[in-house]
Amino acid sequence: MKGNAKVIEALNSLLADELTSISQYMVHSEMCDSWGYEKLHDAIEKQAKDEMHHAETLIGRILFLDGIPIVSKLNPLKIGKTVPEIIENDQKGELAAIEAYNQAAKLTREAGDQATADLLVGILKMEEDHEDWGEIQRSQIQQMGLENYLTNKA
Repeated sequence: MKGNAKVIEALNSLLADELTSISQYMVHSEMCDSWGYEKLHDAIEKQAKDEMHHAETLIGRILFLDGIPIVSKLNPLKIGKTVPEIIENDQKGELAAIEAYNQAAKLTREAGDQATADLLVGILKMEEDHEDWGEIQRSQIQQMGLENYLTNKA
């Protein structure tokens, strides 16, 4: 099915965001593992896997629309040096993703492609869950202090 060029371009932009997020989450996950924070490692690794599924979904949709998925483009990674920086950088990425998915869903609806809009809204809900997870972590750090928080993440 021949898709709208602007929709395919937006999907490829979202794909670059997802591929970047996968890489950033994997680095952050492995850093937490290296530091002995197994629960944090597992939680961040799960988010990386969620982003992999998002990328897979976007690739499938681009192909369905007779587009070419661009998998060679990554945005700059924002690697934290501490657990609070990791959480903050990942949360900022999720906030940017939420904005990008909202804009892309609007574009696809305007282009008359409701199926792609529905697909994007499904991913958007997962991105909101990831952002909420980051907000919860930051709140816990603030409420219990970093040392107590990290003790619970080993």
